Amino acid sequence: MQFALHPRSNLRKWDAWRTHEAKISRLLEDQGKSEAASKFEADFSAFQALSRQEGDRLPVRRDDLYPCLDDCSANTSFDAHYIYHPAWAARILARTRPARHVDISSIVSFCAVVSAFVPVEFYDFRPAPIKLDNLRSGAADICRLQFPDASIPSLSCMHVIEHIGLGRYGDPLDASGDLKAVRELVRVLAPGGNLLVAVPVGKPRVQFNAHRVYDFTVFRDYFAALELVEFALISDDARAGLIVSPSDDLVNAQSYGCGCFWFRKAKVD
Repeated sequence: MQFALHPRSNLRKWDAWRTHEAKISRLLEDQGKSEAASKFEADFSAFQALSRQEGDRLPVRRDDLYPCLDDCSANTSFDAHYIYHPAWAARILARTRPARHVDISSIVSFCAVVSAFVPVEFYDFRPAPIKLDNLRSGAADICRLQFPDASIPSLSCMHVIEHIGLGRYGDPLDASGDLKAVRELVRVLAPGGNLLVAVPVGKPRVQFNAHRVYDFTVFRDYFAALELVEFALISDDARAGLIVSPSDDLVNAQSYGCGCFWFRKAKVD
């Protein structure tokens, strides 16, 4: 849910820098005990020497140390949920090619990328002050959306519904907040319109105050008024990638999978 990813970028940078500073201090204090710290010190000295040999094109000083010790790995790590579900949604938009797409509180990077080929409106309980061509950002409460009935032909709301009403992002506590959000999404979706939703699926439970996890069938039935066009799963095993049309047994075996639902509202005759 995008509530968690909004502004205060300067504060985050300051906190990140303080974390790095603390890491440097710990590393240098424990350099005799830590293999990573020893390698860091050796690499720093070697790089300083190389830089001097080439005329010190850029200064290399201890005051500017910024150790990144977790990136030397055989593979590039990634969060499967937040790589695959935006990729799934973007591929659907590339197929449907709406004239306009509205997103309610999904990860901002999804909206930023998709806005390169589709005009996007992004709305969140805590609006993001992002400025890009083809991308408009504003405020909205998913339990009381300001849009008229049946007005949005292309809509997404990914990794959002499971958070509503838990208070994590400053929203009011509401045990039925997720159901209210579902009703609002269905209300504003236009006839013939597409709705993309992603939520955790697996053993149903509330993990307060982080999120809910839903039984796949029960969650699908929350949208009984809509047709399920496609369902894809990001399983507990990230190595499996994005699984389109998984078996019920696989979905039900999840502890914390990600269910990606493509719904469509029937056209009015």
